[in-house]
Amino acid sequence: MNWRLLAGLVLLAAALVSGWSAWHNRARPVEQVADESSADYVLHDFELITLDKESGKESVTLRAPEAHRNRADQTLDITTPLFLLPDQQGLPWTLRAQTGWVSPSGDELRLRGDVAGDSPAGPGIVPTTFRTTALDVFPQQHLARTAERVTMTRPGVSQTGVGFEANLQNRQYKLLSQVKTRYEPNAAK
Repeated sequence: MNWRLLAGLVLLAAALVSGWSAWHNRARPVEQVADESSADYVLHDFELITLDKESGKESVTLRAPEAHRNRADQTLDITTPLFLLPDQQGLPWTLRAQTGWVSPSGDELRLRGDVAGDSPAGPGIVPTTFRTTALDVFPQQHLARTAERVTMTRPGVSQTGVGFEANLQNRQYKLLSQVKTRYEPNAAK
């Protein structure tokens, strides 16, 4: 047998073995696991308007610089939200906070950090404001409540208490405990 033929067969066998080895030991793509805590989408400088299921009228308006929709639980985390919730006359309450959260179905809103609520302005409406650190809002029930300390002011009256419930539709308020009231007659004028 010719030495060139033998060397050629050895080189061919070595090439086949190294090719098989390279193919067998190749880097396989790692299966990507979806990060369930990441956001489906992010909104920037937006306004969302939801309508009432029965009447078709505006139910809640949300304005904020940024929101992240959670992929895992379909909730919405919001930076410095401004919620507008209309009362019986269609005039909007304004609710602001440092952060906000909206449930997947939109039936619960949670406001946290420097929460400010201001009643609508209009003829025959006594302007009312309240301040607290946390507030849970149920727009379909027109209910806002907290277990935290609240300061509520109206012309001529300032009240503080722990725990608060408000019907935003008909402007009925309730401080639940440790209520202190201060009358300021000159402020009412």
